[in-house]
This record gives sequence, C-alpha cells and structure tokens, in this order.
Amino acid sequence: MDSPGYNCFVDRDKMDAAIQDLGPKELSCTELQELKQLARQGYWAQSHALRGKVYQRLIRDIPCRTVTPDASVYSDIVGKIVGKHSSSYLPLPEFVDNTQVPSYCLNARGEGAVRKILLCIANQFPDISFCPALPAVVALLLHYSIDEAECFEKACRILACNDPGRRLIDQSFLAFESSCMTFGDLVNKYCQAAHKLMVAVSEDVLQVYADWQRWLFGELPLCYFARVFDVFLVEGYKVLYRVALAILKFFHKVRAGQPLESDSVKQDIRTFVKHIAKTVSPEKLLEKAFAIRLFSRKEIQLLQMANEKALKQKGITVKQKSVSLSKRQFVHLAVHAENFRSEIVSVREMRDIWSWVPERFALCQPLLLFSSLQHGYSLARFYFQCEGHEPTLLLIKTTQKEVCGAYLSTDWSERNKFGGKLGFFGTGECFVFRLQPEVQRYEWVVIKHPELTKPPPLTAAEPTAPLSHSASSDPADRLSPFLAARHFNLPSKTESMFMAGGSDCLIVGGGGGQALYIDGDLNRGRTSHCDTFNNQPLCSENFLIAAVEAWGFQDPDTQ
Repeated sequence: MDSPGYNCFVDRDKMDAAIQDLGPKELSCTELQELKQLARQGYWAQSHALRGKVYQRLIRDIPCRTVTPDASVYSDIVGKIVGKHSSSYLPLPEFVDNTQVPSYCLNARGEGAVRKILLCIANQFPDISFCPALPAVVALLLHYSIDEAECFEKACRILACNDPGRRLIDQSFLAFESSCMTFGDLVNKYCQAAHKLMVAVSEDVLQVYADWQRWLFGELPLCYFARVFDVFLVEGYKVLYRVALAILKFFHKVRAGQPLESDSVKQDIRTFVKHIAKTVSPEKLLEKAFAIRLFSRKEIQLLQMANEKALKQKGITVKQKSVSLSKRQFVHLAVHAENFRSEIVSVREMRDIWSWVPERFALCQPLLLFSSLQHGYSLARFYFQCEGHEPTLLLIKTTQKEVCGAYLSTDWSERNKFGGKLGFFGTGECFVFRLQPEVQRYEWVVIKHPELTKPPPLTAAEPTAPLSHSASSDPADRLSPFLAARHFNLPSKTESMFMAGGSDCLIVGGGGGQALYIDGDLNRGRTSHCDTFNNQPLCSENFLIAAVEAWGFQDPDTQ
C-alpha cells in the first residue's frame, strides 16, 4: 500500500475523517488468545497498513477447499466477465438480493471495483445462492487490499472455508433464514426488554430480526464495521450475534418510551445504526457485546441446525421471487382473532406467549389439544390428548381468576420410559409464566446464570453420555439442542427437573419445591419456588383449578 496505507480505490479525505492513521505498524504475536485480546482492544484499528497486513495474515490462515480461486485467477477472468462494460453500471449477482453496495470511504473507482469483484466471485462460486452480506465484506476488504485481485482472493478464501467447526458467511437462503431465527431466539433469551418492545410496536416481529445482518453489513459506519470485522476474523460468527444483540440493547435504551420516528421499527433501527456514533463509540459497542453471557459456540450451532431442520420441513429452502419468505407465519399473524378460542387467555395474551417460544415453533399456529371444559377433569385424558405432540403449552386458570402456565419442550409420552415411576425429562427450553394478575416469565436458571455450569469434559469411552432421557443421538433431531441438559455439568440434578408426569400428578420444575403441581383429578394445585426456574409462586401457593388447557403447535401447511 502507498503511505500512509491507502490504495487507489480510497477517498483519502473520507478515510482520514473516518479512521485516523495513528496506530502501530507491526504485529508480532501468533497466539490465538493474544490475538483475541488485541482485536477486541482495537490494536490495529488505527493503522491502515497494519490492518491490511493483519487481514492478509488472518485470511491466509483460513483452511480452504483444495481448489480455491486466487489473485491469478482474477486477472484471467475479469476481462472475460466484465468486458468493455463500465464498471459503475455493472449488474450485481442475483445472490446479493439487490443489496446496496456500501461505499464507506471508496471513491468512484473503488465502487466500480466492488461490482467487478462480486461478478467474478459469482463466476467462481456457482453454488452460492444467497449472500447479501458479501457486498459489504468486499467493500471493506478493498480498503485494505493492494489491488482488486488481492481483494478477490481474500473474499474467496472466506467463502471457501472448509473447517466444519468454523462458520463465516451465510451462502444460502436456508442458512441465512435459520441464522435470522437463531438471532430471534437469542433476543428472546438475552434482550427480553427489547424483545417486548419489538412485539409491542411491530406487526411482524420476526421480520425485524430478519434484518439483523443488514445492521452490521450495510448500515454500520466503516469505523464500527471494521472493528467488528477485526474480531470476527479472529473469533468467528458468534461475534456477529453479540454485536447485533448489543445494537438492539442500545436501541431499546435510547428509544424506550419514545414514539417511533417512522411507520416502521425496522426502518428506525436501520436509521439508529447508521447514526450510531451519536449514541455509542465502537469501543462501548464491543464492550456491551462481550458483556453478554451467551452459551457456547457449540450450543448455538446446534440451535442453528434445529432451525434449519424446521425450515426444511416446511419447504422453505430458497428465496421466493414475490415475497421474502412465502410460507412464513409471523408471530402476530400466527394467532388469528377470528378463529382463536380459549376459556383461559385472550388473543393478545396468546400472542404474548407466542412471542416467547423458540422461533422454529413461532412459524406454527396454536392447536387446542385438551380443554378440561370439553374433555373433563382427568389427567389420564390430558395425557391421551397431548401424546404425540412436541412441544406443548399448558394453561391454568384458578378459581381466583389467576392465570399461569408452562411451555413444555418434550412429548408427554416420555414419562412412560420410567416404568411407572415419577421421573423428570424435558430440556432447558421449558419455561413457566403467569399472566394474571401480572405478566412474568421464568426461564431455566442456567440461562440467567450460565456461571453455574460449564460444558462437560468428553471422554473417549463416552463422548456424548446423555443426562437427559429425551436426547437423541442426532443433534439435529433434538428438540432443544443448545439448552439440552446433557450439554452441561450441572451442580445438582435439580437444575434439570423440567417436567414429570404420573397417574396421580403432573409436575413442572423441581428442586426445593415445584413450579407447578397438579393432582390427578385436575382439581387442586400448588406452586412454589423451585431450583429449575428460580421462580416466585405463579399464583396462590395452593389453588383450586377452574380450567386447564393444553395447546400444540400446528404447521399451517398441514391444515
């Protein structure tokens, strides 16, 4: 690069204004942990030349397919593909989905070069079907590349990564959509206040979360996006989730209680991100991102697999021309006022509950499986009506008009595996809640306090020894993969007492008490603090039951 580290594609005045070139010029460390610390601290963030060298080194070390296009390939094909067309008017590949190419600090020549590089990538990677993040990645890399060919090679190595444990950029609609669903799940777990706001102000809350990659790859100013990309190259995909969650937390903090600036919260978040410098510095954004106590990369990867499986089962694998997701049912559309009838909750209350469930089930519609007013006050009939459905939603109304319930991740038929004895099963996606007199949800205690546990050590003799009776051998088949109890060393068994059922009682949550206990006649119940959910009593501690309902999750395509 020319001193002070610019190239012919960069507008020097814009670059000087965006990122000062004041930092160190050399990087000698090779240890991953030290690189992580330096990336998070922004060690090479203020030296254009050093950042270019670091990118070159980190991307060179990415394990790739045997045949990966390099700089020499670019010089061979660019003329054939681009021809005599003006680079500023070149069409973008279809897989970028009409995404605008962010210019950042590129000049007109640089903007044209991004289009040429994208077309050459499309020629060399015919298997890429959907990759809206790529224009931003190429535009950023071009700031720190000597020429177009070097930028092309860097982008190709990122796309050609073949490390099964390392995920970089989504390259299919299925991967993109499942990552959006996974982000929605993470918001639901770790940004509950922001999630509540999104549900309140948005008709299509899942569509708001489907925009999360655009916040990073397009709306963030260059100095922010480059800092995120620095850490992303060292630590991987999980960083993107962290930063997007931090953005949503800051948006909620700034906008809570204020009217929307436009008719769309989706557009308001984009505007907020575009002007994020008014609110928070890059350092504070990353500090907030890494303060979030997420589960491990492995658990998130398993959740992603489960979301992909749910989309495949619904036939959602490619982008439709007319709509972004033709078969998707959004949270507020999944509970239809005209055909929803419950003796316990209103349509609005059911929509609130639906916004809490994992996103792969928010694609479904509520199906009444059992009603004590229709089927009688019998636990045996309750089991009969619910077996074969996974997950289920339990609703209880007391004679004092209190309303509480539980989301139960696992088929009630699992109780039969204990030979008639009372045994606990289920996964950490179970939660309990109350709706009347006030709304409160209690999740698995490990979600709020991940420091209680750490991943279990693997042994050669028993690499995946299960702690949960409901876990299967195929991770994609587990209903609640990244929260399955078998993935954790729990301090005691009480933290995995999710649900149990016998002929004379039904129990949700255990250890030092029970979140819900219902007798065999569905007549009396009790509730208290339990170790599994660390909950307060969900209603009067000893209560009489007025009504019980169980709801399933119905794929709209099967109606």
